[in-house]
Amino acid sequence: MKPAIEQRDAALPRHVAVIMDGNGRWAKARLLPRVVGHQRGSEAVRRVVEAAADFNIEYLTLYAFSSENWKRPEAEIGDLMGLLRLYLRRDLAELHANGVRIRVIGDRARLAPDILGLIDQAESKTRDNRRLTVTLAISYGGQAEIVRAARSLAEDVAAGRLAPAAIDEALFASRLETAGIPDPDLVIRTSGEKRLSNFLLWQAAYAEFIFVDTLWPDFGREELASALREYQQRDRRFGARKE
Repeated sequence: MKPAIEQRDAALPRHVAVIMDGNGRWAKARLLPRVVGHQRGSEAVRRVVEAAADFNIEYLTLYAFSSENWKRPEAEIGDLMGLLRLYLRRDLAELHANGVRIRVIGDRARLAPDILGLIDQAESKTRDNRRLTVTLAISYGGQAEIVRAARSLAEDVAAGRLAPAAIDEALFASRLETAGIPDPDLVIRTSGEKRLSNFLLWQAAYAEFIFVDTLWPDFGREELASALREYQQRDRRFGARKE
């Protein structure tokens, strides 16, 4: 039975972003290899994407692989990239059939050619889907994204295509990789850690944050529903004050 969510448009987030944390600790607690934790984590991705669509969330962004994750052991990186390949190959048809659009943000220069091909295929095939947009942050870092946006604007100013005075928040946001996607209303981090870890630093300026102790492989429909119910109790003022 699906947990009930009050379908009040004003109270439900349009965009939920998730820092998926705890795969390694999940495996360690069970005396299993880390790769098993990552495998179970990929199953959690499937559950949460399905639940988000059922709960009428319009945008879901998942922090799949950070720019700092390249510092991990080569074998673990290989396992993670293998799971990414599997997800894009195995689930693409089902995602497309269910009206899910796939987008990928992050530095693609470090990704293998075959993964780039799978990403291009997923984005192209699902481009016109509108039920739910799932953005995968892969090889992503918020600071680097901001630097790239600033460099793009600086190049336009240097070339005489843009006046410095024309640069404002909206123009800057249009140079970010998330252009065209509303800023997240809610950021969820699993595993009990309470930090952003270089995730959507600009976009999360006024997001609500919910930190849960659940490790990512154990996160699913009920946990997402609980976070949405907590979000519905928040009073979002965006710096203003109600009289």
